[in-house]
This record gives sequence, structure tokens and C-alpha cells, in this order.
Amino acid sequence: MKSIANHQQAEAWNDWEGIHWAEHPERYNAMLEAFNAPLFAAAGITAHDRVLDVGCGTGQTTRLAAQQARDGSAVGIDLSAPMLERARRDAAAEGLRNVTFEQGDAQVHPFPDRGFDVVLSRGGVMFFADHIAAFAHLREALAPTGRLAFLGPQPGGPDRPYTRATAALSPFLRETSPTARGMGSLLDPARIRQVLAAAGFVDIDVAPVEAPMTFGADADDAVDFLFAMGPTRYNLRDVDPATVARLRADVHDALTEFETADGVRIPGSVWIVTASPGHA
Repeated sequence: MKSIANHQQAEAWNDWEGIHWAEHPERYNAMLEAFNAPLFAAAGITAHDRVLDVGCGTGQTTRLAAQQARDGSAVGIDLSAPMLERARRDAAAEGLRNVTFEQGDAQVHPFPDRGFDVVLSRGGVMFFADHIAAFAHLREALAPTGRLAFLGPQPGGPDRPYTRATAALSPFLRETSPTARGMGSLLDPARIRQVLAAAGFVDIDVAPVEAPMTFGADADDAVDFLFAMGPTRYNLRDVDPATVARLRADVHDALTEFETADGVRIPGSVWIVTASPGHA
């Protein structure tokens, strides 16, 4: 990568957390898969569109975009070499020929001027070092009639289902794991609107969406996944085994509330954000 604005994130996503995502894409995709339909409805991808997927990770959303833009193209960009390696492998296995993946920092990557009809992101835009500069850069990559559509988390709270399910862990989650730094940067709709407007976007809309997030086949499986995820693993790295065992048991009991025939499904809430570049 020649141009990097966020060195901390570049290092983090190429380290152990990025590797874990690359090795278990099905687990991370399952958490967000129910949000794909509203995100893609907002993006409105057509057959001839040129799509840029920002923070594409292991590439599920890029591949979906390529399928919808069947006579166009989809480009996925991400900082993580391990995740992009997995993305390329999965795209090849699906026989997709109109999809490519590039390693880079979307805040400063040399995109073609007005080279895309859609800029899409399933959460990756949270991690920019400078949000206004990054979105202004992405705006220049959009065609005059193009559109921006991205997903971001809503603020947490004590009554949120995920908070209840993981309450036993909360006293131990004192630090943000390396890849999670920046996740709270776009929680407030007013902040989202301010950033996009400052970057030159118009017709900005921030809509709440709720959907179930799948964490495992059952409570046992979900506990294994939650305790392997970066934030939990990072904060429990020096905790004694007996305490970790107790925490696992407590979280397991809490997760049983969310067991269904389709797995452990915890209601989640996100923002779906859309905007237009406003080019003359």
C-alpha cells in the first residue's frame, strides 16, 4: 500500500484480528447478513453500475454487488491483506469475473475521478482517520448521478439485547481492541449529517433499521465465537482461567434467551445512510 492515512488501522487489520476475520468469514457475515437487504435496497445497484465497496473485508458485499451489477463491475477496497486474500479466493470459487479487490486506505487511495456509480460500505467507513477528508475523497470518485449508501451501528445502551446478553463481560471490556478503534465515530445521526454535508454530499438520509444478528448455532457455539472475537479476547488476555470459565458460563446462560430454531439471534440496530454527491 503506497498511500496510508490511518497507520494504526492498517497495522491492526493485518494482525491477529484481521486474520481471525479471514479465517471465519461465515461467522462475521452471519452477524450482519440480515442487514444486507436494506443496505442494497438503499444502494439501488443496477445492471450496468460501477460499484466501490469500502472496507470490503472478506468480500461478501462486494460479491453481492458484482452479482447485481452483472454488466458493470464491483471493486472492493480494504486495508487487510489476509481478508482480501480470502475475498479473492471466494470470488474465484463463485466464478465472478466482474469483481476485483484492492488493498488500500480508501481515505487517500487514488480512485478514478468520478469512476463509480455507487459507493457502498457495510460499516467500513467508521474507521477513517479523518472522516470529512475521506468522504470528500469518495465524493470525487462518484459520478454526478451516483449515490452513497452505508451501514453503521446505532448507540448501545443498558436495555439493548446485546448488552443484556453480554452483561457479565462488561466490567472486563475496559479497552478497545486494535481493530475496534473508531467503531463509535458515527453513532450520532447529527454527526453523520454534519460530516457528509461538510464533505459536499447532499440529499442525506439516516434511517434506523433493526434485524436479527446470528452469533452461532446454539448457546455453546455462540459463546465460543464471542470469546474468540477481538474485543473479548483482547480484554481477557491477562484474566485467570477460572474467571474466564465463570464468565463463559454466565454469558452462556444469558444467550439461551436468544436461542431459536435458526440459531442464537440477537436483535441488532443500525443506521442505513444514503446521500448524493451533488456534483454540478
